[in-house]
Formats: sequence, C-alpha cells, structure tokens
Amino acid sequence: MSSPSSRPDVPGPRLLFTDLDGSLLDHQTYDWSPAAEWLTRLREEGVPVIPVTSKTRSELLALRQALNLVDSPFVAENGAVVGLPAAWCHARLERTPGPDGLVIKTLGVDIGFIRQRLAVWRERLGVRFTPMSEMQIDDLVAFTGLSEEEARLARMREGSEPLIWADSEARLEDFRQGLAGDGLHLVRGGRFWHATGESDKGQAVSWLSERFTALRGVRPQTLALGDGPNDIAMLEAVDQAVVIRGCHGLEVSPRQPEVYRSRESGPSGWAEGVDYWWGRGGRRQGPALTASGSRDNNDVGSVSA
Repeated sequence: MSSPSSRPDVPGPRLLFTDLDGSLLDHQTYDWSPAAEWLTRLREEGVPVIPVTSKTRSELLALRQALNLVDSPFVAENGAVVGLPAAWCHARLERTPGPDGLVIKTLGVDIGFIRQRLAVWRERLGVRFTPMSEMQIDDLVAFTGLSEEEARLARMREGSEPLIWADSEARLEDFRQGLAGDGLHLVRGGRFWHATGESDKGQAVSWLSERFTALRGVRPQTLALGDGPNDIAMLEAVDQAVVIRGCHGLEVSPRQPEVYRSRESGPSGWAEGVDYWWGRGGRRQGPALTASGSRDNNDVGSVSA
C-alpha cells in the first residue's frame, strides 16, 4: 500500500474524481481500506473526493456516509445524475435542497424512455440481452456480489439501464446503431453494458469543475482515477489521470497526455496513483519516463505523454 507523503501539499485548490467499483472499491469485496489513509489526508486538506460511478443515487447515499464523503458532490449512473451538497449550490440557480440536503441535477434522459426503447429494439432486432430491471434479485446478488438490499438499491435507476449482453458482437453493433437513432448509447462497464443518454462521466466531471470555478473564482487542479472503458471520458476531462489495473481484461486507453497506469488493482492501485501525482509535494508537474526510458501507454506502473 502506498503511504501518503509528508511533503508540502500541491498548491492551489484540487478536485479528485473517482470511479468506485474496481477502483476505490475492490471489484469483488467492495473493500476500500488500502485507500483509507489517502482519503483521510485528502479530507484533512479540504480536497473533495467526488465519486463518479455507474451506481445509483440510492446506492450512493449510504456509501457516501461510510466513506465520509458527505460534503462532496457525486455523479451517479455514468453521468446521468449529479448530486450537489449545499456548498456546491448557486443561490440563483438551484431550488431548495431535498430532505437529504442535496440538490439533484439530471443530465441524462428519463429511465422510462430508455426502458421503452430497449424493449422496442430487442423485439425489432430479435437480439438477446437481460436488463437489470428484469433480473431476479437472487440472480443479481449472485452476479454482482451485492447484498439483497444493495441489489434492490442498484435497480432504482433514474437515467440509465445496465444490461447483460447475450448475443454476438455483430448484433451488438446493430443494437448500438438502433439506440443511437433514439439519442441513446451503450457504455461498457466492468460487469454490465449501460444504456444511457448523451451524458457521460466526462461531461459531468467538466460540469462540476466549471461549477467549482464559478463559485470559487479559481480553476482547480483535477485528477481522475478509473479502471473501465466507461471511465475513459472522465479520464480525458481532467488535468491528470490514473488508469487502475483492472480485473476485467478490457482495454482502457484514454487520449490523455498525463496518465499513470498502476501496478496494483482496486484500492491499492488507487492509492498508488494518488501517491504518484499528489504524494510528492506537488513537484510532479508532468509525466516522467519509465525506468526503461519508455513512454509506452500499455505498461503498468508507468506514465505516457
């Protein structure tokens, strides 16, 4: 596990955006203890740690409490939903917060429309897939490793629908094109494909960065960490990025000049990546060469420029 450095802090305001499953949370156990020391340090330094995830708002409410991130905003359902605590609200733009103290901004499209079009294209093309909303709770628990209560929260979608694809790659492309005609698209996650609107993690991250700049009058330095293809837009929308070694074998290659690839996976890789960029007293101004002098973006424990 990487230990946070005691050197001087990175100057200026910072925002950290993070994927959850397979990144801050272990892919199998959902443990985050290897990242706990860094989470504490960032909280003490006033750096918002902002979850950007495929999870639902319902799933995140309890998880934010457990991670002690209740003062930070969050992005749910791959960019479809943004939750703003009071400090992130603009008095002239936002309504009164709800009973949970949050203002919810919907950047995507309604879940009813998504489910309707999924049903239409499944019948029209004769393709085989199972939306999460049609899975039995026991099957969802077995597939994800969630508890029964967590699985029920995962089904409370607002702007995206996860699905398990059970057909060919060629049929997937036909399905993708059909959805595109409805203004919908598919994003690959660690376990599911996600049908959603035009919003994505990158757009939500840019929106929050712009909101911070408008409220504080200064542009923050931004860092993002993720392990899956659905994180690519987020990793491209920030100043510095970490591709965490995944457990899924899927390619993650963001167009990002300052990206570090971790040796470790899950929260250990998360801590490794934060330590690389922010654990050296802010003196890491850009990517460094690997030990071999290479900038190969496919190497782990390396950066590319």
